[in-house]
Amino acid sequence: MSHTAHIPSHRKPRRSASKMALRAGVAGGVLSTLAVAAAAGTANAAEPVTETIELPTLTADVSAQIAQSADATAQTADSYEARAQQDAAAVKAAKQAAKDQVEAEKKAEARKKAEAKAKAEREAAQERAARDSERTQLSTSSAPSGGGSSATPSSNNSAPASGSVGTVISFLKAQLGDAYVMGASGPNAWDCSSLVQAAFKQVGVDLPRVSQAQSTAGTPVSLSNLQVGDIVYWGSAGSAYHVGVYIGNGQYLDAANPGKGVVIQDLSGYPASGAVRVL
Repeated sequence: MSHTAHIPSHRKPRRSASKMALRAGVAGGVLSTLAVAAAAGTANAAEPVTETIELPTLTADVSAQIAQSADATAQTADSYEARAQQDAAAVKAAKQAAKDQVEAEKKAEARKKAEAKAKAEREAAQERAARDSERTQLSTSSAPSGGGSSATPSSNNSAPASGSVGTVISFLKAQLGDAYVMGASGPNAWDCSSLVQAAFKQVGVDLPRVSQAQSTAGTPVSLSNLQVGDIVYWGSAGSAYHVGVYIGNGQYLDAANPGKGVVIQDLSGYPASGAVRVL
């Protein structure tokens, strides 16, 4: 036995290879676990950082979208305003066009009336000239020749018996075309009795105003012995409803009715009831 065998050794006992390998494996596993955990922790810790980094990017995109939306809204508003201005201009133009059309129609109507008035005046002047010529011819033919009295004309003689009768007939023919108005007394509108009264007044004969009284104002004559200037009437003497003046050739002149006015008519178409002579 060694003399040192009883002295304890201060060296650590050697570890077996299997234990060392086991410890190395455990240590490696622990380190791997720690590495994985550290990696996971790093990853988890990095996630908030990633979100924090991406947030400004999302905010910038939203800002850009808002700006684009604002621009689009402004453009739309401008478009609406332009359309409103166009519509207002169109409405104003339409109103002006309608106003111009009304003015044009008024001017055309005024021009038409002026032309019609001028035409009526020309026709009236021509008619007056024709009446004056006719009146002159009638007065000439009615004047007695050689200072003697004229013969009594038959009912078919169109020439007046005297100058007084000629004046009456001339006055009556000068009113041809005038209107018939009940109760009117001239100068451009008459009823039947006012025309007869005015005609005989031209030669100083004052007749009653109404047809009933005029039918008895002179000497009664038969219809077969009528002379120019005789008053013819319709209805009974004293209650006649219409009067006229015989102008010869089976015709009489009267203010007939509102539809005809003052006209010349044939006795054959409307035979009279009786007649009186005042000249």
